Amino acid sequence: MTAPSREQLHTNPLLPYAEARLEGYLADLADLVAIDSGSYSPAGVNHMADWTQNRLLRLGFDVERVAPEPAHGHAVGDVIVARKQGDLPVEQGGRRLLLAAHLDTVFDDGTAAARPFRLQGHTAHGPGVSDDKAGLLAGITALEILEETGTRRYAELVFVATPDEEIGSPASRPVTEAAAQGAHYALALECARENGDLVIARKGVADFRVSVTGRAAHAGIEPERGANAALTAAHLVVALQALNGLWDDVTVNVGVVRAGSRTNIVCPQAELRVEVRSATAAGLAAAHRAIKSAAAQPAVTGTTATVEQLDYCPPMEDTPASRRMFDQARRIAASLGVSLSGAATGGVGDANFIAGLGVPTLDGLGPVGGADHSPDEWLDTSTVPVRVAFLAALIADLGDSRAG
Repeated sequence: MTAPSREQLHTNPLLPYAEARLEGYLADLADLVAIDSGSYSPAGVNHMADWTQNRLLRLGFDVERVAPEPAHGHAVGDVIVARKQGDLPVEQGGRRLLLAAHLDTVFDDGTAAARPFRLQGHTAHGPGVSDDKAGLLAGITALEILEETGTRRYAELVFVATPDEEIGSPASRPVTEAAAQGAHYALALECARENGDLVIARKGVADFRVSVTGRAAHAGIEPERGANAALTAAHLVVALQALNGLWDDVTVNVGVVRAGSRTNIVCPQAELRVEVRSATAAGLAAAHRAIKSAAAQPAVTGTTATVEQLDYCPPMEDTPASRRMFDQARRIAASLGVSLSGAATGGVGDANFIAGLGVPTLDGLGPVGGADHSPDEWLDTSTVPVRVAFLAALIADLGDSRAG
C-alpha cells in the first residue's frame, strides 16, 4: 500500500507534524539499522536500548531497565519499561495504554556493515529496517508529536521494548506481562502488512514432547522380548498428523522424531517434538487433549508414551473488544484518507502475551514494510508520515474514553 495523495487526505491535524519529521525519521532509521542487534548480541541490543531510553527520557518518561536472566543459555540485552502519567485520570475517563516494540533482529553481527541502510526512491533496505526498527521509531515519533501538540488525554502511557522477541521472548516475557497489568489497550509496533493491513489476530503456539518408552532386546537373537518404541512413535506421528483438519484454524506438526541408537537393538526409547498452532485458546486445549489421548493408546504392546507441554504462547484472539478498538482505528485512518483492513497471521509476537492477559490489542501499527528476516527486507518510507500521524491520533483517541 502506498501513501494517499495530498488530494485524498482529509483534515487530520497531526499529519503536518508527522510530515515535518520525515527527514529526521529517515536519519534516525539509518542510525538504528547500522546497529547489529541480533537477539544473541546483547551489546548491540543494549546499544538500541540506550538510544530508546534517551529518547523516552527526553519525552518525560520514567525509564526502568531490566536485565533479564539468560535465555536458552545465552545472555540477552535489557528490557526497557518506560512510564508517563497523563492529564486524564482513570476516574475521569482516562485510559492506560501499553505500546510494545522490540530491539532485536534475526541477523548476526556483521550484517549491518555487509548490508548497510540504503534508500532507493521511497524504499528503504537494511537488516531490521522493517522488523522492528521502523516500528520502534514510529512509536517514539508518534509520542513526540503528542508531546509537541500538548496532547496528554490519557491516564498513563507505558512503552515496553524487548531484547529477545525474535527468539520468542523467553527472558522478557515476564517483564512484558507485568507491565501489561492494568492496561486498557495495547498497541504493538510491528510494521503493517505489505498491503497496509493491521494485525487483529495472531495464532497461539503450544510445544509438546512425547516420550515413548519400550524395552530393549537383541534384534537378531530374541526380538520378541523387546517392545519397539520407534514403531509406537511412528504410529503416533501418523495419528498426530491426522489431527489436522479436525478443528478450524488448528494445525499440528510433528517436527522432530528421534529414536534408537543401534540397528541391532530393538528400540527402547523414542521422542517426538510437536507444535500446535491455533487462533483460539480453546483450539490449543482441544489439540492437547487429543495428543494425550493418542499417547494413551500405544500401538505396540509393552510400550508407553507420555506427553509434556514444553511451552505455551497464548493466541492474540479476534475478540469483540479488539474489534471495537479496530473500528476506532478505521475511523481515524479514514481521516487520513486510508482504508484499513485487518489481517490474521500464524506468526506470534509480544502481542500474544499481552492479549493473553485479556488486554484488547492491535498489532502492525508501524509503517508498511515486508520481506522480514531476509536480505530483501524493505520499508515503504512514503507511508511513514501517514502511519505515524495515524498512530499518534489513535493513542490520543484510545487514551480518552470519551473520545471513542
